[in-house]
Amino acid sequence: MSTVAKNIEKIVRVAIPLGVSAALVVWLFHKVDLHQIEQIMSQGVDYRFLMLMMLTTMLSYIIRGIRWGIQLRAAGIPRIPAMTECVSIFGAYALNLIITYLGEAWRCVYISRRGKCKLSTVVGTDLGDRASDGVMILLFLGLTLVVGRPYIDRFLDRYPLGKTIDHLTTDPTLWIWLAVIIAALAAADRLLRHTSVVKGINTSIKRIWDGFAVLFHMKGTGLYIILTFGIWICYFLNTYLCFFAFPFTRELIQQPGSVGGLLPGLVVFVFGSCSMAVPSSGGLGPWNIAVMFALTLFGIGQADAVAYSIVCWSFQAAMIIALGVFSALYIMISRRRQDTIHTSA
Repeated sequence: MSTVAKNIEKIVRVAIPLGVSAALVVWLFHKVDLHQIEQIMSQGVDYRFLMLMMLTTMLSYIIRGIRWGIQLRAAGIPRIPAMTECVSIFGAYALNLIITYLGEAWRCVYISRRGKCKLSTVVGTDLGDRASDGVMILLFLGLTLVVGRPYIDRFLDRYPLGKTIDHLTTDPTLWIWLAVIIAALAAADRLLRHTSVVKGINTSIKRIWDGFAVLFHMKGTGLYIILTFGIWICYFLNTYLCFFAFPFTRELIQQPGSVGGLLPGLVVFVFGSCSMAVPSSGGLGPWNIAVMFALTLFGIGQADAVAYSIVCWSFQAAMIIALGVFSALYIMISRRRQDTIHTSA
C-alpha cells in the first residue's frame, strides 16, 4: 500500500467516528430546547449519585484490568503488576474518547512492550476480552426481550429507526449477502493460501486465535466469569444510579411494576450498550440518542431524556479523563524508575 493510500486510510478511520459523533450530536440538540435542558440541569439534580456513578465506572475498569491479566497469563505472557493491567484499561478508555478504537490498539502495544511478547498474541486476548463483552450484551438483551418485551415492541413500532432495525433483521437479503461474503473470503483464502501475503495473514490470524482460545482452557475460568459479571453489574449500576440523580427518573423507580426502577434501568442500559456498535468517539452521539429513545418509551420527555444522557455521559467522561491522566503519570514515573535502575546497573 502506498504512502498516500495509508494516509487516506488513517484520515478515514479518524474522520468517520468523529463525523458520526458530530452529526448525531447536532441532530440531538436540533430536536430539543437547549434552554429547557439548562433549566433541568440546574434544578433538582442530585450530584451525589453522579459521583457514585463515577466510582462504579472506575471500579469496572479496575475489574476489567484484573480480568485481562488472567487472559494474558493464560496466553503465556509473563505476569505484570495488577496496577499496570488497570492502567492499560484506564489509558485505553481515555484514548477512545479521542479516536474510536485507538485505545484498544494502544493497550495491546503497551502490554506487548511491557511484557516483551508478540503483539498478535496480546491482540488475541483483547479480542477474547471483547468477545466476553459480546456474550454479556446478548445475555442482557435476551433478558430484556423477556421482561421488557412491551417496551422493545413499542420502540420497533413507534420510531422510524426501530422500524428500520426490525426490517433489516427480518429481511433474509442481509443474511444471504453475509453468507456470500464469508464464502468468497474462504474461497480466496483456499486458492491463494500458498502466497506470502495470505500466509502472513493466516499466521497472524492463528496467533490472534491462540490468544482468544485461552478463554476455553485457561486456569481461573471461574474467577474470570465472576469478574465478567462484576464488570457488567458495574456498567448497569452506572445507568441505574443516575436514575436517582434526576427527579423525572426517580419517578420511574417509584412506579408500580418497575421493580424499583430495575426494569426501566435494564431497558435503558441495553439500548445504550447496543449503541456502542456504532463507531463514535467514546459513544458520544449514538449512546445519547439510544438512551433518549429508551427513556421516552417510559413517558419521559425528550428534553428530560437528553439532559439525562448528556449529564451522565459528561460525568463518566470526566472520570475517564482523570483516569487517563493518572495512567499517563503512572507510565511516566515507571519509565523513569526503570531508566534509573538500568543506569545504576
